Parts: sequence; C-alpha cells; structure tokens
Amino acid sequence: QGQLVESGGGLVQAGGSLRLSCAASGSIVSINNMGWYRQAPGKQRELVASITNGGSTNYADSVKDRFTISRDNAKNTVYLQMSSLKPEDTAVYYCNADIKVHYAVTSRLHWGQGTQVTVTS
Repeated sequence: QGQLVESGGGLVQAGGSLRLSCAASGSIVSINNMGWYRQAPGKQRELVASITNGGSTNYADSVKDRFTISRDNAKNTVYLQMSSLKPEDTAVYYCNADIKVHYAVTSRLHWGQGTQVTVTS
C-alpha cells in the first residue's frame, strides 16, 4: 500500500507564488507518472500538470508558462511551483501517482488528501 501527502497550500495575493509538495510513502516498488489536479467549488476535477518517470511534462493551457511541475525520484516526491497566481487558480489541489506497491500486482493510481490554495485579488 502507498500513501501520498500534500503540503504547501495557503492564502496568497494575485501575482504571488506558492510551491506545493507531495511525498509518496509506504510500500513502493516503482512510481510511473505523477501529477497535480485541482477542483474549484462547483466544478469538475481537472488535470493541472503531469510528469512521466523520464521527466516529460504536460500542462493545462490555463497554467502553462506560470506553473512548473518537477519530481525528485530519490525522495519519491513531486512538486508544483506556481507563479503569477490568479484568483481563478483558487481550488483544492490534489496530487496523484501511478504506484506499483508489490512485485506481484500491477500499478494503480493513488490520490493525496488535497491542499487548499486561495488567491485573492
């Protein structure tokens, strides 16, 4: 079994920056793709950014050139550096990771508990 724990959310003014972290722990054989999703009140959860084990990245159009996703494989951690934040970035941000937890089973998607990001105008 694997677990994901996010940190780094908070309240920030428009134009400011925040850095989110997500650390995986527990039984981990390997981690494939990792990513960040967000969900604003009354809206569906959406993909913000993803990163492969090899470091290839993908971003939603709304955050491209403002957010940067990265990972530290030695620490089993994925980061989301958020700059030039806008009020519309306000949401609960969730980490996910495709984790193989045992040699005998296939990998599966794990989710963190979420961390609140609030951007004021």
